[in-house]
Amino acid sequence: MAPEENAGTELLLQSFERRFLAARTLRSFPWQSLEAKLRDSSDSELLRDILHKTVKHPVCVKHPPSVKYARCFLSELIKKPSGGSVTLSESTAIISHGTTGLVTWDAALYLAEWAIENPAAFTNRTVLELGSGAGLTGLAICKMCRPQAYIFSDCHSRVLEQLRGNVLLNGLSLEADITAKLDSPRVTVAQLDWDVATVHQLSAFQPDVVIAADVLYCPEAIVSLVGVLQRLAACREHQRAPEVYVAFTIRNPETCQLFTTELGRAGIRWEVEPRHEQKLFPYEEHLEMAMLNLTL
Repeated sequence: MAPEENAGTELLLQSFERRFLAARTLRSFPWQSLEAKLRDSSDSELLRDILHKTVKHPVCVKHPPSVKYARCFLSELIKKPSGGSVTLSESTAIISHGTTGLVTWDAALYLAEWAIENPAAFTNRTVLELGSGAGLTGLAICKMCRPQAYIFSDCHSRVLEQLRGNVLLNGLSLEADITAKLDSPRVTVAQLDWDVATVHQLSAFQPDVVIAADVLYCPEAIVSLVGVLQRLAACREHQRAPEVYVAFTIRNPETCQLFTTELGRAGIRWEVEPRHEQKLFPYEEHLEMAMLNLTL
């Protein structure tokens, strides 16, 4: 590149990095200028720099406890800058208001990537997410995979409040909204306590697909999860049982072993989903991720 082109490129990269790391909504980013640079560039150096900076620098957390920021899907950033982003309000503290559900965990990013790579698993189907947390996975599926209906669920009142806000923040409507777009999924935010939910209560959801991410954090949670999966299967006694995908970070092999043991006791078969190829989010490279496909 000529010196003046290098200077312009550096300013563009600095603008991108500053806005991304400052956790500001990316609508203010000069997309037209970026597209022009990419179109006129004689090589892929500019694109490599942008992707490198995006992946290597996770979102900055030097903000008040509630922040709004965009996590960009890199593939969509290249193809269609006006879409392909999820805006979240979440806590910067791992534990806040007595729950870990107010922050996005790595397996939620991993599951969102898998969903984007496998949209047919969700297209025109009803999806129930157990332990939705901040909602990133579900919002990604709603925007990219065209489900017929999506049910976010959690048991903590503060998490549910944040979930409703994040749904609206991303231009989706909750089911009771009569102004909801016809081409958008029916979105529900439901309070669901795995320990007390009955078969009758769960039967109202009628999911085709059930997903969960990073919910295997203690033995009690594992036993509760397996129990609610058994009751979900019982809800569809005369119908095909829902497909179930559970993604998790392998932090403690004993926890994973307990999960598969409890699944076996419940008569739930499982198999490991192959690792997907897309790497769209800046989670830590050294973390070991896994996802199980369960047969209820």
